[in-house]
Amino acid sequence: MTTVLTPESPGSSGAPRGAAPGPTSPATGPGTSRPGAPGSPAGPTSSGTDREVQTLHRSRLSARRRRRNLLWALLLAGPNVLLLLVFVYRPLLQSFYLSTLQWNLGSPVARPVGLGNYVEWFTAPTTGRIVTTTLVFTLATVGGAMVLGLGLALLLNRRLRGRGVARTVAFAPYVLSGFAVGILWLFMFDPRYGLVQELLGWVGVASPQWYTQRPWPLVMIVVVYLWKNLGYVALIYLAGLQSVPQDLKDAAALDGASSARTLRSIVLPLLTPTTFFLVVTMLLASLQSFDIIKAMTQGGPLGSTTTLMYSIYEESFVNGRAGYASAVATVLFLVLLAVTAVQMRFVQRKVHYA
Repeated sequence: MTTVLTPESPGSSGAPRGAAPGPTSPATGPGTSRPGAPGSPAGPTSSGTDREVQTLHRSRLSARRRRRNLLWALLLAGPNVLLLLVFVYRPLLQSFYLSTLQWNLGSPVARPVGLGNYVEWFTAPTTGRIVTTTLVFTLATVGGAMVLGLGLALLLNRRLRGRGVARTVAFAPYVLSGFAVGILWLFMFDPRYGLVQELLGWVGVASPQWYTQRPWPLVMIVVVYLWKNLGYVALIYLAGLQSVPQDLKDAAALDGASSARTLRSIVLPLLTPTTFFLVVTMLLASLQSFDIIKAMTQGGPLGSTTTLMYSIYEESFVNGRAGYASAVATVLFLVLLAVTAVQMRFVQRKVHYA
């Protein structure tokens, strides 16, 4: 009679029938529990603890790196920021404050007037003429410099003999002192002995009264300003022309495009970043022009060449009205800020970057 052992029977090992009982496995032996089983101890080298330690270490390194970068930024940019605060922003805020005072230069007493200086400027009978003169001067100088500078740059970009010397000669007036340029052209525009009078006499044209008869004083100022700044505009445009890819122009030539069509359809669109930069810088410089006007006309005759910038000088250092001049300077600052904001907001949208 054969006896069969069942799991409930004594001496049953739970192994398949016919299998010999082997040694206990280390993974399931006595005193050993599976990882994650209830009652198993969490050791210090578990994966979760390692990740937490690494995260904490990385955060400490990142914080240390940020502190080091901040220290270097303060060390390198700190002196420049300090100079801007002391010599730019502090005088700007002080000018805002002075514009609310009725104060004459040299006087120990200043009386607060609020917005009185601004009201006086907006209602003054000369304000309209000054603003008109400023607009005409700015549009003529900026527009003329852009057109003539581009033409000169196209000419200097050609393979011509002596073009290096020509580039130097064209740029040289820009580095000269504006006051010295004004004195030089003051003699050249002399209606009796000047060089301009001689050149006009060769073609049978009488020299106009550049100093006394409107609108010739303003025309004279515009011509001198263009002559001085033309080389700067041409040099910037020349750098932009040399950055235009030659393969695009060669492809246009193979397609039968003329030089004018290539300039209009390829070169000018690729020059829009350069044009945008020049418009911003030249506009700001034109609105702040002073030295040439002071040297040649001193705002005359009868204020026909008085711009906003020159009126600030005249009101503060000639008439001694520092508070009123600060109000005019604040108006000019707001105009410059508005013009720059409009250009950055709308004009920059039409800029094509290669």
